[in-house]
Amino acid sequence: MSNSQPPLSEFAKETFLFAGTATICTALFKRGLYNIFIQGVNRLNNEQVRMVGPAYTLRYIPAREDLDGIEVFKDPLHPQRHGVESVPEGSVLVVDCREDSTVASAGNILATRLQVRGCAGLVSDGGLRDADSMATLDMPVFCAKPSAPTNLTKHHGLDLNVPIGCGKVPVYPGDIMVGDGDGVVVVPAEMAEEIALEVAEMESFEAFVLEKVQQGETIIGLYPANDATMVRFKEWRTEQSK
Repeated sequence: MSNSQPPLSEFAKETFLFAGTATICTALFKRGLYNIFIQGVNRLNNEQVRMVGPAYTLRYIPAREDLDGIEVFKDPLHPQRHGVESVPEGSVLVVDCREDSTVASAGNILATRLQVRGCAGLVSDGGLRDADSMATLDMPVFCAKPSAPTNLTKHHGLDLNVPIGCGKVPVYPGDIMVGDGDGVVVVPAEMAEEIALEVAEMESFEAFVLEKVQQGETIIGLYPANDATMVRFKEWRTEQSK
């Protein structure tokens, strides 16, 4: 299981913080992984914060009126409340709302508690309430859309740190969640270090390509690169390292 993997190295963490989710998606595509980009979620923050951290999951099922009255929040072991107090520092709370964004899956008080506890981010394929306040958090927040009604209207918190589906993507505890302005990509934990190595190389090459395009070069033979371009890239990288 993914949650048995060793912690993410500092190199991999820094690489994912710098790299775009688009580059990561391409690296995973080369390995035959296509369904790794969470659908229908966007960054809520006003600032262009980046997100990297292992997944800690919360699963909701449909609510039932006799089980989901407002009093359930008094239970300290209620999965939503317990989850907020259990997410390890540096992890990302990933919430499975079955893509139902008609109600909130959390609000600003809980998100602020996550931030204070050192959570690396919050991802929900449902709604989030208190959107104006949530947008000012330093912690990255991704959701389908703002939504005011309480989660109890539609969601029954059931499981913590189990495999879930979020935005049509399977997420296993410990998978590395990377988020930027494009959205959120899920990197299988056991592949994270090798993906980081490839992504670092890809980002370096794309920086070279972008520089040449800005100088007026055609993309033909440049992107994708022919042999001559690869020779130029190696020379460029040597110069960059001096």
